[in-house]
This record gives sequence, structure tokens and C-alpha cells, in this order.
Amino acid sequence: MVYKKFKYQLAGRVILLGLTIFLLASLYYTESYTFTKLLIFTLVVIQGYYLYYFLEKSNREIISFLQSIQWDDFSHTYPEKKSGSSMDNLYVEFNAVMRKFRDIRAEKEAHYQYLKTIVQHVAIGIITFDKEGEVQIINSAAKTLLGVKHLKNVRQLKVVNDDLISTLKNLRTGGRDLVKISRNDDEGEIQLAIYAIELSLRGKEFKLISLQNIQSELEEKEMEAWQNLIRVLTHEIMNSVTPISSLARTLESEMEDWLDNGQDVNQIGNDQVEDFHLALHTIHRRSESLIKFVSDFRNMTRITLPNFSDVNVKDLLEHVKALLKNDIQEADITIEDDVPSDLCIRIDEHQIEQVIINIVKNAIQALAENDEHEGEKKLWLKAQKKSEGGAYISIRDNGPGIEEEALKKIFIPFFTTKKSGSGIGLSLSKQIMRNHRGNIAVRSVINDGTEFTLRFAD
Repeated sequence: MVYKKFKYQLAGRVILLGLTIFLLASLYYTESYTFTKLLIFTLVVIQGYYLYYFLEKSNREIISFLQSIQWDDFSHTYPEKKSGSSMDNLYVEFNAVMRKFRDIRAEKEAHYQYLKTIVQHVAIGIITFDKEGEVQIINSAAKTLLGVKHLKNVRQLKVVNDDLISTLKNLRTGGRDLVKISRNDDEGEIQLAIYAIELSLRGKEFKLISLQNIQSELEEKEMEAWQNLIRVLTHEIMNSVTPISSLARTLESEMEDWLDNGQDVNQIGNDQVEDFHLALHTIHRRSESLIKFVSDFRNMTRITLPNFSDVNVKDLLEHVKALLKNDIQEADITIEDDVPSDLCIRIDEHQIEQVIINIVKNAIQALAENDEHEGEKKLWLKAQKKSEGGAYISIRDNGPGIEEEALKKIFIPFFTTKKSGSGIGLSLSKQIMRNHRGNIAVRSVINDGTEFTLRFAD
């Protein structure tokens, strides 16, 4: 509508100017008065000026309007005289657009304040900063965790912890790390779990960091682990010490009776000698069992760091099958494997071989001891590259499965469900996988089988 009025007014001015120029040209070739010619010429100049002014004013107003939008200045308003002219109608449309932009800005500001309020009240610490370390957002939880009142640049965290700065800058999307920092308040030392996400906004890169104090959770888990360990240790030690103490007391009591009665040692019968021999043999056997238990416990603290090299997984699993070939045949177990021939992972071959042997032997024993098993006893070995990076090795059987309560404790040192087991194999395996920056997981269904999965990072 505005454009049509502007077009009509412009066309009218151009036509009028054209007619005036035509009239001036006609008078130029006649003997009209010079005054008349001068008057017409003046009229042409005036009309040309007003046409230029008309166009220039419209251009200036449009440029001013566009500059206001460019610089996000929506405070300007244009006068509305309600004269019905095209310029007045243009001002009406400009003001309508300005009001729309102001409403959008107010809505965005309201959303921003809403999200900012949420971020400030979140219990997890949140920090965002750019490549130069300039902080855009830091909520109250992050300030409290770091013990700072203001933070303009992450480099200022040097007073808190030097490692913290390098961790914040080096973490990539999905990365996580633990940093221990000292506080001057009552909390003393706290453990921060740090997670990172990299973002890009209008071509500028930012990093979003979340901080969480997991000190209490770690202490709780540590206490729980110690309690479980002590429970297992005391159970195993008492199982060995109690019969030793009982038999030693019996032998001591018998000898006291002999000494009190003045009995000659030569008068001891063969039955009594046999009893003594059995008691001493039992003491000897339980003592050796206790020594082995302590030795196993000591070995848990002596796991060496991995010596990494590129290892072909198929060759590794074939070697494990060759080592356990007799056990597999005796238990009448069929093995199926799904392993790419070109899959290589960077690991300590001997340590991971130890982990796989331990898991496969457990599966063989579970299948061999399962008298109620119907159908073919099977073991599946699978390995594959992960799409997000890294690789995994899966070992699954169709044995009796593991009870849920036992499944929760399966990686606790010295916990075992087997009569002759030491209970350190899986706990050692977990430590080895942790040293490989990977993890070991187990899934089990009663009467359906158990699956162990070794996951390796790149």
C-alpha cells in the first residue's frame, strides 16, 4: 500500500516535470516573452529540486531505518501526522516494524533472564568461556565450589589449582576428569568431577564446563568398599584361624592331661598318634591356605602399568582358545567367534590375555558344573570397533547365570561364588582395565547366561 502511493506520487512528479520541460522546449522556438520563458525555467528547476528532495528524503529515512536494525537500536520512532501522504504511511510501517523488533527483543530478554535464573539456581557448577579464557557465565554453585566471588578469566583460577586451568582448557566435548582442590573453609579438600562440551555461537567457539563435588560420594563408596573388603578378609581369615586355634587348643589340652597324669610318651597309642597327625596336617593345610590368601592380597597391590602395543584381537583370542583347549573339550563346549581379522587395539597383550583367560575359565567352569543345563553348551567371543571410537571384546556363555545379589559384589576383592575360587581374578581384571583407560561390565540372566564386555578407548 505504501509502495503504491509512493509510486503514484513519484510518477505524478515525473510526468509534471516532463510536461513542464516540454512546455519550456516549445516556448524556446517561439517568440514568447523572455519573462515567460524564465518563469517556466524556474518552475522546471523547482520541480526538479522537489523531485530530488522527495527521493533523497525517502532514501535517508530507509537508510536510517536499516541502520537502526543493523545496530539493534529499536528506540527510534517516526512522526505520524496522519496526513495520508506516502511518507506518513511509510513512517507508520517503520514504527510497526520497530515495535515488532522491540517485542522480539523484550521476549528474548525475558527468556534470557529466565534461563539465567535457572542456571544460577542449578546445584551443579556451570562455567562458559571462550578461547581466550574470558568467562561469559559462572553460576553461584561454581563460585561456591571454586571459592571465588568473581571470575573474569579462567587464568584467575591459578590461585585455586594450577592443574584445574589446564584441565578446563584441554578437555574436549564429552571429556571428563577429576581434580582435587584445597579449600580454606570447613570443607578442606574436595574432589571435583569436571565435564566439558564445546559450543559454537555465531562463528565464535565457547566451552561449557560443569563442576560437581563428589567428595562425599567418593568417601561413601570408599567406606563401603572398605567394609566389603574387611568383611571378606575377616571371613577368610576366620575360616583358617578358627580350626587352627581349635586344633591347637585340643593338642595343648591332651598334652596337659599327660603331663598332669605323669603319663609316659611311649604309652601313647597309634589312634592318638593318628589323631595328632590329622590335627597337625589340618593346621599345616589351613596355614598354607592362609599364606596363599595373604599372598593373593599382596599381589593385588603389585599390578604393573601396561606396556602398550598394537595387538591383533583375533590372534589374541585364538591364543587364549589354544591355551584352554583341553578344558573346553573336557567340558564339551562349542565356541563361536565373530572377530574381524584386521581389528587391532593398543593394549598390554599379556595383561589383557590374563583378563580374557580369567573370564573364559569362569565361563567354562560355570558350564561344566551346571548339571541341569539342557542343549548345547556354548561360548561366544565377539570383538568390534565402536562407531564413536575405541573397541570392545565380548565373552558370553549360555550357562546358569549369576544371582543379582552376587552380581553386585562380583568385582569386590576375594568375593567368590565358587568353592575353590580365590575371588581376586575379576577384581584384578577390573584394575587392569582401569589402567587401560577402559572398563569391564557384566550382564547376567538366570538360566540364560552371562556376558562380560571389555571396552577400550582410542
